[in-house]
Amino acid sequence: MSSTISDEDVIAAIQLWLERAVIGLNLCPFAKEVHDKKQIRYVVSDATHPEDLLYELMRELELLAETSSDKIDTTLLIHPHVLTDFFDQNDFMAAVEEVLEDIDLDGILQVAAMHPQYQFADTQPNDIENFTSRAPYPTLQLLREASIVKAVAAYPRAEEIFDDNLETLRRLGHEGWNALGFMPSAKK
Repeated sequence: MSSTISDEDVIAAIQLWLERAVIGLNLCPFAKEVHDKKQIRYVVSDATHPEDLLYELMRELELLAETSSDKIDTTLLIHPHVLTDFFDQNDFMAAVEEVLEDIDLDGILQVAAMHPQYQFADTQPNDIENFTSRAPYPTLQLLREASIVKAVAAYPRAEEIFDDNLETLRRLGHEGWNALGFMPSAKK
């Protein structure tokens, strides 16, 4: 990733992805409400080493835990200069779980990962189902467990979201995904 891209450009790319893919394709039926209420905190990390990102993550977790959900319901910690390889980010998630336990936020907050190279186990790198978790930049989403429970309880088919997403992306295909215009083109 280029180190010359501004934080504003990084956030704009993530917001466009959120609006066109996550909300626009309904990949996460819970995202629209927090987006519309402006309860998403966008943070661009300048970390270039995983240890620095872990420190920033810890600060952001503590901030989220201490802030009313009416002000910040979720945080997107975007890290364009570190863990740019998906498998490095995937390995990093073990440290994330340790941090949650160390600061006594396990069961209160959780962290999900999105990445431009996201790949589910037992898939090929460019299989369309991987695109359900592909963002323009490596990103960690900090979520409140209580918000997830509340959202799932209010959504009648929560257990079907993943399968619905796969079907949506299969229908859309690589050409449709590319037409959304927020990421480098996917190869067919």
